[in-house]
Amino acid sequence: MKAVVAAAGALGLMLITSVPAHAAGDDVLFAFSDPTISEASALTPLGKGLYATTNDSGDSGRVFTVDSRGDTVGVTHWAADPVDVEGLAPAGGNHVWVGDIGDNNSVWDSIRIAKVRVGRGERTVSPTVYELVYPDGPHNAESLLAHPDGRVFVATKDWGGGRLYAVPRRLDPDRPNRLKEVAPVIPMATDGAFFPDGKHVVVRGYYSATVYDWPSMDRVGSFRTPDQEQGEAIGVTPAGEVVVTSEGIRAEVIRVDPALVSDVLGDEPSPTADPTPEAAEPAGEERGPEDSDDSDPGSGSGGAVGPAALVALAVAAYFVFRKRP
Repeated sequence: MKAVVAAAGALGLMLITSVPAHAAGDDVLFAFSDPTISEASALTPLGKGLYATTNDSGDSGRVFTVDSRGDTVGVTHWAADPVDVEGLAPAGGNHVWVGDIGDNNSVWDSIRIAKVRVGRGERTVSPTVYELVYPDGPHNAESLLAHPDGRVFVATKDWGGGRLYAVPRRLDPDRPNRLKEVAPVIPMATDGAFFPDGKHVVVRGYYSATVYDWPSMDRVGSFRTPDQEQGEAIGVTPAGEVVVTSEGIRAEVIRVDPALVSDVLGDEPSPTADPTPEAAEPAGEERGPEDSDDSDPGSGSGGAVGPAALVALAVAAYFVFRKRP
């Protein structure tokens, strides 16, 4: 087993070092100036030049709001001691969903999400935290996604191929909420986001990102992501631009070459001014995905493992085994 791991890591390192750090069309938008943003594991564009990010496990529960110069202009404190915060997703207005969804050993009985207010200024909030359970046992996950209509999803980070799960539309704060399996996604998914047109979703790994049609979840194509220290986060702006960032102090936020993205999509996605409109819900309930058996999204073959996936696994092995326990 050690030989396999070593070989995978070596192959991953060879592939990584053979690829240029940035393509000609990549654009470094800014670098985080705040040294406390040291392990950015998620990136959600908020519009008006603002971005939300959060640190990986080991930090308190807080979400940073950063402006287009990379300066922290707001911090939302929402939990004192989360387990492993890995994902953010737009929740409409000045809110994001926060995902305490990391489970490196796949042993937790449940995971948690909460909707918190973000933006300029410092605040401490006490959001309702919703417990989620997988229908097939524990998984590790780093990807929290929200469709423009408000539906929320979790994508797992599995070696043999991840799975996309839908969060119930109606969330109960007093009992575990059962996730519903939707479709396969790439192995070792580290983050994901919907495009503002609502017709495409992108899921990334350490080395590349894959685009799927929605709701069929048929694979459209892939594009490489910029080489960063430990590139994990991906987001899509209201204008349909793909942005990524990495763990590490003063990590850069990079706009992926729009030509790479448009080559995969075939045309430009239609932007929207507010990708996740909020709607009134009864007390104790939040907007989430439809959970009707008659409207199950995702019947495509997007997660099939082939030669490209094996290469991705080798690359992922390099990053995973260099990462701290």
